[in-house]
Amino acid sequence: MAAVDPPAHAVARDAHWAAKMERLRQRRLPERTVRFVDDPQVKRAVADAALQLAKARADAERAAEESGVAGGRREEWIEGQPDVLAADSLLAQANAALEEETITVTFRALPRPAWEALLQKHPPTEEGADKGHEYNVDTFPAALVSASSTDGMTVEEAQELLDAWGDADAKSLFTAALLVNQVQRADLGKG
Repeated sequence: MAAVDPPAHAVARDAHWAAKMERLRQRRLPERTVRFVDDPQVKRAVADAALQLAKARADAERAAEESGVAGGRREEWIEGQPDVLAADSLLAQANAALEEETITVTFRALPRPAWEALLQKHPPTEEGADKGHEYNVDTFPAALVSASSTDGMTVEEAQELLDAWGDADAKSLFTAALLVNQVQRADLGKG
């Protein structure tokens, strides 16, 4: 009996599916970064510098119009104005200072089996289960922060921060780790 070639549409579908499956396999787990800046003056300096740059650009825009600077040259002319240059430099310095003062912690979503294993390892207490909790509120946060940290934070270090920090910062740390594991990246459509 002679071999029969599969129909062309089946071959095309298989090639399409193989390419799509390869793209699905190559997807990276989502990441989320939380930033902490302890110096409010550094944050304020960035806002003030951005405002100063906006004002300098608006003034230069008015001056360009009054001087009859043509539309094609206008942006270059504005960028070259001394007040705009100075404000732009000030903003760059303020952003550099902010970057230097910023502590970033990055979290990556856990693969589903690891997420489920972590939940099983930290089941809610009986009281927590009665309240609808999915995990032990005392042990799970530090375990999740550690497991999701791309910086290598240990459970002990995570617990130390969660215990020592104020409520808002501790919640920000835990929430970043939780959200990266629960935010959906698929669009289910209106089907």
